[in-house]
Amino acid sequence: MKKTSLILSAIALVFATSCNNDTKKEEKKTETEMSSTEDNAQQDQKITLTKLEGSPEFANSGLKLKSPTDTKQSKKEIEFDFEVSNYELGAQTEPEQPNMLASSDKGQHIHFILDNEPYSAHYESKFSKTLEQGDHVMIAFLSRSYHEAVKNENSYVVKKFSVGEPTQDQMMEVDFEAPHMFYSRPKGTYKGVDTKKVMLDFFLVNTDLATDANKVRATINGEEFMIDDWVPYVMEGLPMGENTVELELLDADGNLIDGPYNKSTRTFMLEK
Repeated sequence: MKKTSLILSAIALVFATSCNNDTKKEEKKTETEMSSTEDNAQQDQKITLTKLEGSPEFANSGLKLKSPTDTKQSKKEIEFDFEVSNYELGAQTEPEQPNMLASSDKGQHIHFILDNEPYSAHYESKFSKTLEQGDHVMIAFLSRSYHEAVKNENSYVVKKFSVGEPTQDQMMEVDFEAPHMFYSRPKGTYKGVDTKKVMLDFFLVNTDLATDANKVRATINGEEFMIDDWVPYVMEGLPMGENTVELELLDADGNLIDGPYNKSTRTFMLEK
């Protein structure tokens, strides 16, 4: 009787161990399938580009450069002082953008761009910058809390500065009557909910866009989009990790318009 009981116990133990192993295998298989499904879904995502709507226009807002007035500067450290009209720096843009875009909790600001490098955001009208010896092109424009540029004929300042005693290769000629494009967004790293919708924005000088005129070609992770309306756009369907945007200002025939910054390539990151 005791022998029979031992045999039954051994059988039960083997059965339980087998079931436990099967359960673990099934759980592992399920986790693998879920991971594979998520990876495939991300790979199958299609990038979309849609116009951003609903932003207040700020048609009467303005930005002027009070100082420096001299385009030749002997010192690298330069104090910039702007005059802002009909626009409140540091205030949250109202109504709040409904598109779940990344926004600054510090409010409205100035985008300051030097030589088409990534902008710095300034929430006060006075600040200093260090410029290396040479010629530099500056553009500054008003920005909403969610980093959308205010686009009107008075909302920006573009200027060339010469710092120190530039060598020949540090000099540059810029035709400020010609069409120019400056890159603005996206920039940096987006996390969490901010990764769902990412704004694409740029600033144009001396030109506009139309179906039968100049256009912007946006190449996002290798996929091309032709833009014929100068408004901000919302990108969706972007994968996690590093993404790449290339912007090109083209003429009506599809040729790149000559200019120092009319073609820009940037990378930005999306993280969970």
